[in-house]
Amino acid sequence: MPVFNPATPIVAILRGIRPDEIVAVAETIVEAGIDVIEVPLNSPNAVESIRLLAEKFPNIISGAGTVTDPAMLPGLEDAGAQIIVAPNMNEDVIRGALARGMIPMPGVQTITEAFAAVAAGATHLKLFPAGVVGPSFVKAARAVLPAHVKLYAVGGAGAHNLGDWLAAGVNGFGIGTEIYRPGMTVAEVRAQADAIVAAYKAAQE
Repeated sequence: MPVFNPATPIVAILRGIRPDEIVAVAETIVEAGIDVIEVPLNSPNAVESIRLLAEKFPNIISGAGTVTDPAMLPGLEDAGAQIIVAPNMNEDVIRGALARGMIPMPGVQTITEAFAAVAAGATHLKLFPAGVVGPSFVKAARAVLPAHVKLYAVGGAGAHNLGDWLAAGVNGFGIGTEIYRPGMTVAEVRAQADAIVAAYKAAQE
């Protein structure tokens, strides 16, 4: 299983990206200091983009998002996906990913879902949509969740409030449209990625 210890705990979510642009976009994101990239499966020919990420960027953690069915896992394993991100908590997806040597990141929004995910073997949880419950939920959850469990805020976390989430106890973030939206140029993506990394560093000071 890959070691999930990113230099900057930010997952760049490239929803809607195409295989013909994935390499150039990923390259500028990595140069900005983000070394975890997710391609949601509702993107055009997503598995091919994931395959290209695995081939061209072997030193980063890359994989698939919106993985809701364990039947998706064999093709993702073949493509070289390392992380399996989901909007929901499906124990079969968690266990299936672990069995294939991939890192599951299930979506949770309640303590019950979080503990069920941990019981199934997940060590990285995606709080989604995070903005609905807010940092106050994270602070309360941290009092009961096992210390080894990493919590990533996705959907509601951005450059303007990373500090609030970090203070509450999250370990990282999933950032989508504040880094990439379909139609953006590579230069625009780089500017967005630079801004997110700068905001993260500033929030730690």
